[in-house]
Amino acid sequence: MHTTFASPEESNYPGVLMKTIQAVFALPILALALAGMPAVAQDQDHHDNHTYKQHQEWKSGSKIQQEDWNRGDKVDYRQNHLRRPPEGHEWRQIDGNYVMARQDGTIVSVRTAPRDHDHDH
Repeated sequence: MHTTFASPEESNYPGVLMKTIQAVFALPILALALAGMPAVAQDQDHHDNHTYKQHQEWKSGSKIQQEDWNRGDKVDYRQNHLRRPPEGHEWRQIDGNYVMARQDGTIVSVRTAPRDHDHDH
């Protein structure tokens, strides 16, 4: 009976091949995961989930910060039982509030939005 032993290079070949295959698949998956993270974090930082938050600074005649206004969703005043905004004004739902403001950011009206009410983008 004749026994042949594989050389050290040959016995390592399956292990090296498996590590190469793993790296070939793992690197693109890791790259995709990392590339998507900033967008998710940014969306969480800047999107309004409509949970109520009281804003003492939001009063008629004061200006709303641009970043707050941009987080809000435009709402249809008819569907949400709000008064029709005058020309150059708009309703948005921000932090569980309906806010109507002029184009320059001056607040005209603030109302608490119903918790279970769907909003219209």
